[in-house]
Formats: sequence, structure tokens, C-alpha cells
Amino acid sequence: MRGMFTCGVIDVFMENGVTFDGAAGISAGAAFGCNFKSRQPGRPIRYNKKYSKDPRYCSLRSLLKTGDLYGADFCYRELPDVLDPFDRKAFSENPMEFYVGATNADTGEIVYHRCADGGNTDTAWMRASASMPVVSRPVEIGGLRLLDGGIVDPVPYRYMEQLGYDRNVLILTQPADYRKKKAKMLPLMRVLLHKHPKVAAAMAVRHEVYNRQMEEIAERERSGAVLVIRPQVSLGIKRTESDPDELERVYQLGCSEAQRRLSDVREFLK
Repeated sequence: MRGMFTCGVIDVFMENGVTFDGAAGISAGAAFGCNFKSRQPGRPIRYNKKYSKDPRYCSLRSLLKTGDLYGADFCYRELPDVLDPFDRKAFSENPMEFYVGATNADTGEIVYHRCADGGNTDTAWMRASASMPVVSRPVEIGGLRLLDGGIVDPVPYRYMEQLGYDRNVLILTQPADYRKKKAKMLPLMRVLLHKHPKVAAAMAVRHEVYNRQMEEIAERERSGAVLVIRPQVSLGIKRTESDPDELERVYQLGCSEAQRRLSDVREFLK
């Protein structure tokens, strides 16, 4: 739910006419970032606040009943199709390219997919990208078994650079001095992920991968190669926060930071 900060940033972008040729999202960045391409400011914060306490959305009951902490059918069918419709027509008509990344559960490698129409396949990829290990089932798409992309590629700046994008704005949800520590629960994770040893191996070095990316991003930022929008202090929100007031607080922090950096973004994108 640190992703509510991201939602605030992209909403300010949309409301102020800031556009991009392409975007990529990982994990929450995929599940919420898709609304940037469908041009639906306010949608993610709206439905997250409304359904955050609904057990069909996120609950231990859902995990025990379905194998997914975030209920797959509710989150990726009922919510976008019925309760708070995702504008697939606008998504498909927007020329901005949108990519999501997920981890191949059998190889432990990142796999990217270009979302074209926001249909069932694209939605499955968004779900896969945000499927946290241990509390989510792997999502099967085209013979692949996929989990959270953040396991092996937390911030997809290198992928976008490989595609030729050379004016990248990165939205991070941790302050500049944050560095990830080795997970204390690794022994338990290895047991719980015994069917996916490559994922367990990736989890064991996840902190090293993340911290290395943060150093690379800092170097790119110093050289002016990228522009980074991040919170100035820790957001202090739980990963699966269900308090609507907390979600709104973090969303507003994203809005405020985006407004503060708006002129910088426009200058950077010239």
C-alpha cells in the first residue's frame, strides 16, 4: 500500500497534462499504474479506500480459502468489471506503451509483457506482477508460472533504457536513504517456497539487488540521466494497510510531492 504514494503522483501528472511515450510498472506499480494509461485519475485511491476492509479484497480468510491474500476473482474481475470499471477502451486507445514485469517462478528470472488492450491477458499479467510469494498462488499465463516482479527487478529503469527510453521519471516509495536489509524470515521462506527453489534463491539476495539498484539510480540522478520522485521521509504505512485514512494520508503525500516537483518534471521532459 506504499503504492498509494505512486497513485497520488500519477494523478497529479494526469490532472496537469503530463504525458509519457511509455511506462513500466512492477508489483503495485503494475496494478495501480495501469490507470495512467486508461486515464482514470482517482480510481485506485477510491476503490482501495472503499474495499480495503472487505474480506473479499484482502484477508486471511481469502488466503486460507483461495490461496491468495488478495482475492483474485474479486480484485481482478469483479472490481474492474463491475464495482469500479476499468476503462479498457481508453487503455487500448492511449498510445502510451505500458509494460509490466513478473518473476518466472521456475527460473527466477524477470519476464516483461507489453499490455495492449487491458483485456484478460493483460489483467493476468498485472495480477502476476503483484502476486507476493508465499501469500499468493503463481499465475499461469502461456505456459509460464509467474509471481511478483519486485522479487528480482524492483525498479524497471534498466528495461526501459534497453527499449530506448532515455528520459525516465522514476517513482519510488521509499526515501533516498532507505536500504533494504536481509529478510529475517528466509529460513521459513525457503520451507514455504520449497516448490519454487529459484524464487527462494532470489528472495535470499533480494536486498542486495534492491540496494544495488538504489545506488545505480542515485548515480543516474546525480548525472541528470533520470528524475526521481520519492517521499522525503518513510511513509510509515503497512504493506497491507486497510485503514482508509492511512491510505488517503499516503496518497496525499504523493500528490503533494508531485505538485512540488511538477516544474522539475516538465523541464526534464523538454
